[in-house]
Amino acid sequence: MRAALNPSDHALLLRSMEIPTAGPLEVGADGPAPRLWEAQREYAKAAGELGFRVVRHAPADPADLDRPGVPETVRAAATADPRFLEEQPSLVLRLGPDEVPRERTVMFNVHLDTVAGNPPVSFDGKVFRGRGAIDAKGPAVALLAGARAALERSERVGRDSAVIVQAVAGEEGGAMGVLGTRPLVERGYVGRLNVFCEPTSGRFSTRSTASMTARVSVRGDDAIDDRPHTGHNASVLSGFLAQRMGRLLDSYAGSGAVCVAGLWTGTLHNRVYGGGDLLFNLSYGDAETGRVLEAAVTEAFETALTEFVAEFSDTTLFARTARDARRITRLDWPKRGLPVLDDHDTRGHDLLRRAGVPEWPADEPAFTCDAIWAAGIPDTCSVVLGPGDLAAHGAHGDDESARLSDLDGFAETVARLLTAFTQETNGGS
Repeated sequence: MRAALNPSDHALLLRSMEIPTAGPLEVGADGPAPRLWEAQREYAKAAGELGFRVVRHAPADPADLDRPGVPETVRAAATADPRFLEEQPSLVLRLGPDEVPRERTVMFNVHLDTVAGNPPVSFDGKVFRGRGAIDAKGPAVALLAGARAALERSERVGRDSAVIVQAVAGEEGGAMGVLGTRPLVERGYVGRLNVFCEPTSGRFSTRSTASMTARVSVRGDDAIDDRPHTGHNASVLSGFLAQRMGRLLDSYAGSGAVCVAGLWTGTLHNRVYGGGDLLFNLSYGDAETGRVLEAAVTEAFETALTEFVAEFSDTTLFARTARDARRITRLDWPKRGLPVLDDHDTRGHDLLRRAGVPEWPADEPAFTCDAIWAAGIPDTCSVVLGPGDLAAHGAHGDDESARLSDLDGFAETVARLLTAFTQETNGGS
């Protein structure tokens, strides 16, 4: 019989989506605190009925954020709010004896934090709707359904092999896993096979990109609307730089995702804003591409700034801005230097194929997720695998959904994978 979610699983997913778990990087410092402790306890209770036990349920340590690669936004938020880490715990569950070694262990990573927003939660018998339906509370529940089916098919699962589940915080909001997945991986909660549950339409991807954020900051003098020429016009300067840098970086879009992102100066109509920020987000699939993109952004910034000075130096309204542009404008990097996943463990890939899991097409772009922190772990295979599609199922939007058939399909994949892994790593049937 194929694995499938049962009515208790349906209820668990609906309860999970009703619990808001968007972190402070998503909702802001003044937003509601995430109820991750509650959501993770619900999840642990359901997993406990299958034999999983809690081996860790705690937030990251402050020292975990005093590390290279931690985004500036995470450091700043943790410094500003002593509850930042405490409200974002991560849960680790284990099925199987402690003495089962890593070589006979599968780890699944799934995040229970979400982006902001609370669209209505519903289930019509075919489709779940609500925040986290596909990213990634739905996959988390399907994972348990798959483990249950594997236990029913083989008494060796959870006896001769072990299963670790990381149910983490800090995947969304630009935290990049530094307060959830990274500390758990570094504490050794990994397996011979590591599966990061993100929507991949049921295909396993051996790649996960990383991203970096470039920021162009203007810090000049404001002016009133009656004397606009006396100040520095950050709106005009930042807007020009956004347009020119975007055009100059367009040729690098094939190397990685190049996103001209937020531009902010102010909201009032009767003021010239002398300060503002322009953001770029850039993803890359390997370290060399990351270095190339970083150099390209730096060159585009210098070129665009030079062009602005030449274009506006003889104007009435913006001559002061042009004259002082180099002094009041700078480029820095709130986030960079993150690793990428590019897994080459053929033994693990062969196991996935034998378990009936198709491979992510080589010509289809990968995406960024917490799997980057599994890069370089010796003698392991790490992949991204999950049900549904981020775009097609409205992840991060108010129409987020997950088809029950997709979740059932992922449960079946998990069941086949666990039974195949247990058989292979314990010398066959």
